[in-house]
Amino acid sequence: MKRLSLALLGMAVSLCLWGETPLYLDSSASIEQRIDDALSRMTIREKVNMLHAQSKFSSAGVPRLGIPEFWTTDGPHGIRPEVLWDEWDQAGWTNDSCTAFPALTCLAATWNPEVSYLYGKSIGEEARYRKKDILLGPGVNIYRTPLNGRNFEYMGEDPYLASQMVVPYIQGVQSNGVAACVKHFALNNHEVNRHTTNVIVDERALHEIYLPAFKAAVEKGNAWSIMGSYNLYRDQHVCHNEYLLNDMLKRDWAFDGVVVSDWGGTHNTEQAITNGLDMEFGSWTNGLSAGASNAYDNYYLADPYIERLATGAADENVLNDKVRRVLRLAFRTNMNTNRPFGSLCSPEHSAAAREIGREGIVLLKNDGKVLPIRSEKGMKVAVIGENAIKMMTVGGGSSSLKARYEISPLDGLRKAFGDKVELVYARGYVGDPSGEYNGVTSGQDLSDSRSAAELLAEAIDVSRNADVVIFVGGLNKSAGQDCEDSDRASLELPYGQNELIEALAAVNPRLVFVNVSGNAVAMPWIKKVPAVVQAWYLGSEAGNAIADVITGQYNPSGKLPMTFPASLSQVGAHCFGNYLGEKRENENIYDCTYNEGIFVGYRWIDKHKEKPLFPFGHGLSYTTFAYGKPSASAKRMDAAGTLTVSVPVTNTGDVDGSETVQLYITDVKSSLPRPEKELKGFRKVKLAPGETQNVEFTILPEHLAFYSPEAGSMVTEQGKFRVKIGASSGDIRGEVEFEFVDNAIAVR
Repeated sequence: MKRLSLALLGMAVSLCLWGETPLYLDSSASIEQRIDDALSRMTIREKVNMLHAQSKFSSAGVPRLGIPEFWTTDGPHGIRPEVLWDEWDQAGWTNDSCTAFPALTCLAATWNPEVSYLYGKSIGEEARYRKKDILLGPGVNIYRTPLNGRNFEYMGEDPYLASQMVVPYIQGVQSNGVAACVKHFALNNHEVNRHTTNVIVDERALHEIYLPAFKAAVEKGNAWSIMGSYNLYRDQHVCHNEYLLNDMLKRDWAFDGVVVSDWGGTHNTEQAITNGLDMEFGSWTNGLSAGASNAYDNYYLADPYIERLATGAADENVLNDKVRRVLRLAFRTNMNTNRPFGSLCSPEHSAAAREIGREGIVLLKNDGKVLPIRSEKGMKVAVIGENAIKMMTVGGGSSSLKARYEISPLDGLRKAFGDKVELVYARGYVGDPSGEYNGVTSGQDLSDSRSAAELLAEAIDVSRNADVVIFVGGLNKSAGQDCEDSDRASLELPYGQNELIEALAAVNPRLVFVNVSGNAVAMPWIKKVPAVVQAWYLGSEAGNAIADVITGQYNPSGKLPMTFPASLSQVGAHCFGNYLGEKRENENIYDCTYNEGIFVGYRWIDKHKEKPLFPFGHGLSYTTFAYGKPSASAKRMDAAGTLTVSVPVTNTGDVDGSETVQLYITDVKSSLPRPEKELKGFRKVKLAPGETQNVEFTILPEHLAFYSPEAGSMVTEQGKFRVKIGASSGDIRGEVEFEFVDNAIAVR
């Protein structure tokens, strides 16, 4: 025997007394050898027991063989508090708080893969310390509409950006011996009718827009688990979908991990057996009435599966493949004797949350250099808005957290400004005074009996004579805002905020709007407000991160991972009728056709020559950057060769700053319609005042490809292409042309 975990030592000693050294307990053997050995020792009942839940968040191991049970936890922004074994109510633990990290929209807005690794490593350490084996995240569903209530959990509208950001997150999590469970695979792009929506999407959009981030998670991130989504595709629920799970994920992408159902996403035993599902979790997914207790043996992959095996209606080889995957997961996680111990709520995690938050904050507008606000003796600053005081770690659905602490924007600003500044606060509006989800409460009492007119009058009064006004508003994580299982009713700010902002702008021209949200919002007053900051949901360190940027302690460098449209008419999903689809006659199924195809986000904006509120990739700084003329050179490293594009970038301001240089590619002439440009590279560089750096990109033939339905694969056509270098999708600074001729890249 080699090194054994203490949990397995007793079992190993017991077996050795009988003269047997189990290979599956020998960590020096290969994982596949250990899987074969463990599988050969298991009964049918033990195999099936590993495939379904035994509680709200756990599944069984094999006690007889010393194989531990699996414990899952919601992320993807922090480790969910413990609930009772068979209830959603809180377990009442006092040691299940966590560090709340910024939402994944904020992470995507950093455009920094190194920060993504830090995020994954940090949250993975917390999961490991809490003895979790599977972290239910990250999410990479594409931002098809700004009304999707769950967009804040995802990484934006562009498949290349999401692909680049998800891989290091996965690697960071799994460095702790905790499996990342990438979700929601696939086409989970709105929340209304999510269990009954059948997505109809063409093959090009599927392969070019909605699958690349998942493919990168599997092929480059080596994700150990994938979560199926609630919706249907090709009239099959995606948690047991033959094409997406068997054909695509397991065959074409060679995924060797575990497919986990979303909670309540399983609907049929036969399909669950044959169509790629490996582990079934959830409540009431077992064919019983809602509310049945401890009914886990009745789950679709439980006793009904055993009955089919006993009669020969199910193939044991299919069962063995599922169990092999689960065992493989065990040897990577809870039977991995070399995984670290993790840590919880450490100073390092607080520092990471603050760093991720402030790097993801996006400075959208700063006319007249209202920002940063430097503390000066005698200065008066008015802070207005419910979101300046409302805790945002509670709510939003399954990502709701019991954070050890949360610093509000108001408290962060108070600390940053110090005694020099007279800081006054007025609420301005009442949105949602509650702060509770599944028994976790914020501890805040935000009830307010004043009328809207009284609140408005107070806000105007304290703002009129202030040196600067900071309005902290936006959305929240309540139903109908940024929240699981519901979508937004409109693009507008809720709770009368537009009228309030108009009134504040009328009495004080030095107005800063800080938008706390995971979604784009309409800003009809944009010309009247000189400074706009996109702050996202920033977790435990929200107030400190916002204050760092507002006061100039940190120079903002975030870039939007999605387009902010001026109206829903600029969103392809909303230009063909109801974006939710149409209900079938006599069936509780909604057919939702993605009529916009590949033209999602900035691709739609470019196609229709629209001017959005703020373009994809946009973000300002407290300094300025000049782009030189890009140049290109081709080099034959293989049959096709590569193209190196270089552009000099100079910090032309007077403070240190970071700029994300973006590379887009245009196919000048294609046999099929293609977007005007597509993101295929980005680099974030930090520059001192006056410093110049040559930013280089390498272009490969795969960056030129599109999906051909006729060929059934990605193809690259011969012809001319154009590289566009920009500070955003709407701010192109230079171009270079090249050709792909005779299956090789060349500069003419």
